[in-house]
Amino acid sequence: MKILVTGGAGFIGSNFVYFMLKKHPDYDIVVLDKLTYAGNLSTLEEAMKNPHFKFVKGDITDRPFVYKLFEEEKFDKVVNFAAESHVDRSILEPEVFLMTNVMGTQVLLDATLKFGVARYHQVSTDEVYGDLPLDRPDLFFSEDTPIHTSSPYSASKAGADLLVQAYNRTFNAPVTISRCSNNYGPYHFPEKLIPLMIINALHGKSLPVYGEGLNIRDWLYVEDHCSAIDLIIHDGRIGEVYNIGGHNEMRNIDVVKLIIKELGKSEDLITYVTDRKGHDLRYAINPEKIHNELGWLPETKFADGIKKTIQWYLDNEDWWQNIISGEYTEYYDKMYTNR
Repeated sequence: MKILVTGGAGFIGSNFVYFMLKKHPDYDIVVLDKLTYAGNLSTLEEAMKNPHFKFVKGDITDRPFVYKLFEEEKFDKVVNFAAESHVDRSILEPEVFLMTNVMGTQVLLDATLKFGVARYHQVSTDEVYGDLPLDRPDLFFSEDTPIHTSSPYSASKAGADLLVQAYNRTFNAPVTISRCSNNYGPYHFPEKLIPLMIINALHGKSLPVYGEGLNIRDWLYVEDHCSAIDLIIHDGRIGEVYNIGGHNEMRNIDVVKLIIKELGKSEDLITYVTDRKGHDLRYAINPEKIHNELGWLPETKFADGIKKTIQWYLDNEDWWQNIISGEYTEYYDKMYTNR
């Protein structure tokens, strides 16, 4: 079995690579990654030592390059993690998100059909559903929830999902889609909420929280997400969408306070900043379909997962210290200074 993992140098993609190399040691895993600001080759340092692993630098929007790679490698399955994924960046530069997330997906779908790939899996997000009201804890996103996007990022992911479904109906492309809640865990890029709070707290820097921090997210430990995708690409029904949720709903401010407590820091570090434009209120996934069909359930409680995540950042300071420089620092200052 040979699997192409696009975006495999990013957060979730790299965790998936390590999960698959461990779970299926006889599989060949090829990573295709453009190595943008969020793609870090050092993340795959251990994978590079595995003879069943190969890294290729390239852009999924580069059709001739992608076709050549598919022709040479003869992939059995494709798992597409490659995406621009940060909402704030999509507000600043929407076009970049449309190019990678929509046009890149089209190139991969065309290559899947042209070279006879048996399964194409699109890794999507619960953000395509929009948000839920804070005062209705009984409501959850199901696979039948209408798409209702709030940002250029979520709109680009929704557009990609619709394209995947259209390729299935029009061309009989062998596709599946998964929509996950917020992931956390090792190798999470420092601009995201949890690693940002951990690293800033360690440095005694202010912890910027949007609005009053009342927005609710359903947190999914990244390894649980990887196990779900593994099940879908092997046993999921072609043409289907599967929601992957963590059953761990928490307000952003409570996540921040929990991190502060675990690190023994003061809540005085919290700084409330101007809220994000179009900020979604609440995400909550109903994962009954993947449980009923494939037997999947999240295994990691947030209280345990956050401790493991904090410890990983304490043990891997070299990894994130190398990132907090250059473009990321400039972006951080632009987003949070004087808000």
